[in-house]
Amino acid sequence: MGKRTVLIRKTLFYIWMLLLFTVLPSCWLVRTWKRLPSSIRIMAGVEQELSLNVPVRGDVRPGPEDIQEAVPAIGMDPGGRETGSLSIDLGRPVTVLANQIRSYTMDTRLFGVLPFKTVEVQVIPDERLIPAGIPVGIYVKTDGLLVIAQGDFEGEDHARKEPVRHLLEPGDYILKADGEEVGTKAQFMERVANTYGNEMVLTIRRGEEVFDVRVKPEANAEGEYKLGIWIRDNAQGVGTLTYLEENNTFGALGHGINDTDTTMLMNVKSGSLYRTEIVAVKKGADGSPGELTGIIDYNPENRIGTIEMNSVSGIFGVLNDDSIRRASGQALPIGLKQDVRTGPAQILCCVGQDTEPQRYDVEIRAVHLDHDNVNRGLELVVTDPSLLEKTGGIVQGMSGSPILQDGKIIGAVTHVLVNDPARGYGIFIENMLAQ
Repeated sequence: MGKRTVLIRKTLFYIWMLLLFTVLPSCWLVRTWKRLPSSIRIMAGVEQELSLNVPVRGDVRPGPEDIQEAVPAIGMDPGGRETGSLSIDLGRPVTVLANQIRSYTMDTRLFGVLPFKTVEVQVIPDERLIPAGIPVGIYVKTDGLLVIAQGDFEGEDHARKEPVRHLLEPGDYILKADGEEVGTKAQFMERVANTYGNEMVLTIRRGEEVFDVRVKPEANAEGEYKLGIWIRDNAQGVGTLTYLEENNTFGALGHGINDTDTTMLMNVKSGSLYRTEIVAVKKGADGSPGELTGIIDYNPENRIGTIEMNSVSGIFGVLNDDSIRRASGQALPIGLKQDVRTGPAQILCCVGQDTEPQRYDVEIRAVHLDHDNVNRGLELVVTDPSLLEKTGGIVQGMSGSPILQDGKIIGAVTHVLVNDPARGYGIFIENMLAQ
């Protein structure tokens, strides 16, 4: 055997040892970390089984707001008997029961020894939701004027003008001009035009920071005074209503309304839902997402509810009483994320000539209990031949379609894969309710 061959074998041996003792354990740790959620929700007064199957033990203690209160034991063994202990072995199925709506913190230890991950445990009300699945028209006004871009323009002297360079950025919100609220986009543009080049003081919100900047409009080649920015004061579109609660509150979309240019979550001051009629469907294809085309009449008579929050998990608000009847149906229990399984499920939506929400078959391909992206906890694929024929799978406008499994509402459709319209993602319903 030559020296070269011996050297190659030794090198391969060391590579295998490196994989065995470093890379593979690291991959296993990452996988275990993701299988253990950072937050676990359980419903008050309901026995629930946790089957996380991770080699971890957890010690449960009260959350900060409950620190002065007595903590009831929530651990039960597989036979359903109270253990009287707050130590939980997550390597085997464990039944949990809590009667008080409150929060806990669980400090976990890998193999019961090594400090691992801190998990928030929340006890939430045992409530039922009415899955909606109806299309709605959406209109929101921004809280201030959103700056979507800045640039230059030709001035009266034919030189390039950039009045707000280094002062404003895409994603900024203009709240006030010279101490007064800016109003609409048209009103602000008129105000700038009427400065005749005099300096303005703009109040800007950038993230969590609010500050003033001084800007001096410049005249363009036509003699009109400009700042060289593009702004937006509203957004509109079509989406799907996800659920109703007993007090007429709703959740929809399963993701926030983001500005199309900056891709940032929009700060919404007010908004409304309107009746809409789906008049056309553009089928999705590889590389070309489809969409539902709806007619929205923004007449006040067609207004069916108010939007009170725009968050990363969806839009939320209140429906008026007259609109409840169309969306009303059988209320279903909530399926928490630890209850969701891979396999058959259904989505509820209106497409094509549907006059009422229809159930279409899908398959849950993967469940990510601790995904970094809250809107992609579920991976699903459309299997229903009828829906595939109508839309090619998931299309724009179907965001918010409730996902049902085992008689429970478990989530809502959020995104489609551009290169495969039959596949997409969903958000856990508990993440929407957390808002």
